[in-house]
Amino acid sequence: MWDTLVINPMVNTLLLFYDILFNNFVLAIAVLTIVIRLLTLPLNLRQQKTSLKMQSMQPQIKAIQKKYKDNPSKMQEEFKKIGYNPTESLTGCLPLLIQFPILIGLYRAIITILGSTPLALFELTDRVYDWVDGFIHTATVLPVANKFLWLNLAQPDPYYVLPVLVFLTMFIQQRLMSPAKKKNDDKKGKDESPMAGMTQSMQYTMPLMFGFFSLSFPSGLSIYFILSNLIGIGQGYITRANMAKEEASTMTKGDIGRTTGIPDPESAPVKGTTASAGSSSYRSKRQSKSKRKKRSAKR
Repeated sequence: MWDTLVINPMVNTLLLFYDILFNNFVLAIAVLTIVIRLLTLPLNLRQQKTSLKMQSMQPQIKAIQKKYKDNPSKMQEEFKKIGYNPTESLTGCLPLLIQFPILIGLYRAIITILGSTPLALFELTDRVYDWVDGFIHTATVLPVANKFLWLNLAQPDPYYVLPVLVFLTMFIQQRLMSPAKKKNDDKKGKDESPMAGMTQSMQYTMPLMFGFFSLSFPSGLSIYFILSNLIGIGQGYITRANMAKEEASTMTKGDIGRTTGIPDPESAPVKGTTASAGSSSYRSKRQSKSKRKKRSAKR
């Protein structure tokens, strides 16, 4: 079932792209990377938005937990008011869970396609679909060229350039999944919330782990890591920019009255509030002052 659902589709897709893209296996990996990222785009965007949202809400969550630690029902009500849902943090792990089968399947597909021994070629031809064999003429395509620059795509990078790039691109991608520090954060000190601590730890452990794996992975798989991380960096920039615009528009609505003198209908005080009480007391003071002036004029 694993071969049927994961490895064989990847093998045939890579061979199709390899034949279409001028027998260039790196281009085939690049196109496959784009296809995979497009298929997982909704989940990845949701993960990034959820991660940024949860981390930005940590001060409010921590304050509510401290205030209502003895009243769980009230705590849940306050969580709903600020839009916090604990299950969202679990759904944010879905893209990572989906990514692991893809990585394992792609690893096996690259090893199978780039094998140069007679036994490896026999295994490869046994995995090729009949309609793919008729489209690309397998006998003329195989064996697949495994050279690119100084790399043998079926072997690890001997100069460790790709593992370093895997680490750097994944580190930048992880940084973009954490909220930008505000000016007040430096004065208050380090945020000691569990979510912030976990995020900070992930910024280093995940890139280090995948960079270490790339020391023994085929160069073709390392290229997939790098291209996938670059696409993730672009998604991270777009997600952060959109969330910053949403926060700016929310803050602007509350500042309309202060900047233009025209009260915002959504934030205007209702009758009976402190603001209305203050304005009525101001009018009463002016009226009493005008009465005193009239009395002094009569005298």
